[in-house]
Amino acid sequence: MDLRALRYFVTVVEAGSLSRAAGSLYVAQPALTAQIKKLEAELETQLFERTHAGVIPTPAGQLLYQDARRLLSDAAALKDRVSRLPQEPEGSVTVAAPFLLTSLLSGRIVARLQKTHPRIRLYFIDDLSLLVTKAMTDGRADIGLLVDTPYAEGLRCVPWVRESIYFSGRDTSGEVAAQLRPPSAKARPGARPDIDFARAAALPLVMQSRRFSIRRSVEQAAAAKRLVLNIVHEHDSARVIRSLYLHGAGFTFTPACALSDTPPMGKGWLVARVVHPRLLRTYHLATSALKPPGPAAEVVMEVMRSEAEALIHSGRWLAELLQKAPIENG
Repeated sequence: MDLRALRYFVTVVEAGSLSRAAGSLYVAQPALTAQIKKLEAELETQLFERTHAGVIPTPAGQLLYQDARRLLSDAAALKDRVSRLPQEPEGSVTVAAPFLLTSLLSGRIVARLQKTHPRIRLYFIDDLSLLVTKAMTDGRADIGLLVDTPYAEGLRCVPWVRESIYFSGRDTSGEVAAQLRPPSAKARPGARPDIDFARAAALPLVMQSRRFSIRRSVEQAAAAKRLVLNIVHEHDSARVIRSLYLHGAGFTFTPACALSDTPPMGKGWLVARVVHPRLLRTYHLATSALKPPGPAAEVVMEVMRSEAEALIHSGRWLAELLQKAPIENG
């Protein structure tokens, strides 16, 4: 395996077609195909599946793509470093985070780093919370944002942000909204009203499977109160769940970090904080316990903290930053 083979492989993945990749690489398609077959033989696994539109990576191919991009980036940085003395932190950093949180933070963090530290290349692994932890323990990420995981073998985990879980969905008749309690006078601007968990559990629900941490949190609360959840639709796809509740098929539970992706209150749409019990979700900032973060990773963590703090103080993220004085989250 060499860097040229990895560069060819990455180009094929991103082009979605051997012919398009060959054109962009200025190589003959048979030569490119031979390189991919050689790489598959070396790794003893199939990397692509053919479709009517081109090729798509297999699960093994997807994993290789993530690591190959990072290796190629590191190789480019190494070449750059040997020709000059570094003037600032540089290198590639990979952050593993739940996909809902990645949607909120990734764009802001990348944009900030492009302005302040352009020599740092940032990559994200966004997935289910359990797979985020695995990415860290496998050593595929430098920084992890773990959900409700204060300890993991081989990792140093520090409490980072805590947020509430909210209840949302289409309430065209206004019957559910009429039973909500308004936020307290001390709540921050933008705070949502409250809904009792028992009331929320009895309404028609669209939810993801038990593979997802929010579903497990909701089921634990229901078991503690000896309640049965009124689940009318269950699906693993977050996009399907979103489509269902947007079209009035039922209500769902969602973390505060995803509220910016929901319609605003009013006009038949309801968003309320779940109380009695209040459902909380804590993110822990994880790094390797075996070696300290490098200068580039330290910069990324500081930017993550700064951007999270800005979102929280502006009211765009109803959460509290645990690395500083707690903020009333409403």
